Amino acid sequence: MNSRREYRSGRASLFDGIEEGGIRASSSYSHEIDELDNERSLDGLQDRVDILKRLTGDIHEEVESHNRMLDRMGNDMDSSRGILSGTMDRFKQVFETKSSRRMFTLVASFLVIFLIVYYLTR
Repeated sequence: MNSRREYRSGRASLFDGIEEGGIRASSSYSHEIDELDNERSLDGLQDRVDILKRLTGDIHEEVESHNRMLDRMGNDMDSSRGILSGTMDRFKQVFETKSSRRMFTLVASFLVIFLIVYYLTR
């Protein structure tokens, strides 16, 4: 019987670290593995944060450039509106006076402009 106990105690010491489903690691070794996994995960997270930071910086620059472009377009539209309103005022003035000579000049200038555009596009 003694040999049977020795066999069991030898077997128990041999398979001491094995449990169902895997090997049971010592607590210090497990702690080191957990620390390494945490550091790797932290490094991966830091890389992702850096990428997101650069991406948000790029988005900010893009938004700023588009805002500047829209401001310039708004200013150009305002100046165009001013020019067109001045032209419309002149047309109103021409049509209100009903001078036959001015009307002839206006129609003739439209006809000349139309012919020039026609020959340029042909």
